[in-house]
Amino acid sequence: MTAVRTVLGDLAGADLGVTNSHDHLFFRSALLPGQELDDVAAAEAELRGFADLGGRTVVQWTPFGLGRRAEALPELSRATGVTVVAATGLHRAAHYAPGLVDRVRDRLADLFVGELTKGVLAGDDPDGAVLPFRAGLIKIAGAFHDLDAHARHVLVAAAEAHHSTGAPISVHLEHGTAPLDVLHVLHDSLGVPPQRIILGHLNRSPDLMVHRQVADTGAWLAFDGPSRANHATDWRLPESLVALVAAGHGGQVLLGGDTTTAQARAATGGGPGMRFLLTTLRPRLGHDLGEDQVTRFLVDNPARAFAVDWR
Repeated sequence: MTAVRTVLGDLAGADLGVTNSHDHLFFRSALLPGQELDDVAAAEAELRGFADLGGRTVVQWTPFGLGRRAEALPELSRATGVTVVAATGLHRAAHYAPGLVDRVRDRLADLFVGELTKGVLAGDDPDGAVLPFRAGLIKIAGAFHDLDAHARHVLVAAAEAHHSTGAPISVHLEHGTAPLDVLHVLHDSLGVPPQRIILGHLNRSPDLMVHRQVADTGAWLAFDGPSRANHATDWRLPESLVALVAAGHGGQVLLGGDTTTAQARAATGGGPGMRFLLTTLRPRLGHDLGEDQVTRFLVDNPARAFAVDWR
């Protein structure tokens, strides 16, 4: 059955509504000490702020081992009325505490498949209890302008898990780079259909030619992390999306917020948070592209990107 796998069960893609296609309710990285997203009440406040503006679904890309607080996700979804999709997968090695990656390196595909078909592991423990809900996507990562040995190893495991389950694969592109390298490995070498690959952070490297090359393969293009002044985000985003729509690729674009630190939350941290996607980005893009096209980015495209034929 074609469905989106959420923390409250499988759901038809058409039921997602307005979707934040890449964000984080909980996140802990060795590269961001002291900036953890680990407060359940703050996560609830952020979801309520998003819901108050018409937001209906948040896809959390936090993978295994980075403080997902998976046990809190179902109750947060029930309390706020916001659908939540959880991720399995593995990020760049630099994000992890020493030793954790080594514990799972040789069983990644089994770990991913287990979280997609049996249940997400509690406490980010590879030998921990299995929670009574399943992940809905595999989150992995490339490297800066290349694919290092860690990235290639994880890509192989993600492809194996995809072929076993049908799950979509979302990819953190480091500073938006190397999307074609990722596609070469996942699709050309490992046989993952481009329609099941979601490439994140393309806004951070606003190379219109590369965007067009990626789109021509049929992959999904995620533009996420708005309002980050140190990246080429808001001020270049309309140009990138106008070009993709003009080339006939408006049906492949996803939008997300990618909140990764407590300070970036709108509800409790003073940052743009999830609200920014609807309060600022949506009307801005609507001015340049029309409301129908922006609705396509926020509603129609996620309904197809995250709904798969589960095996």
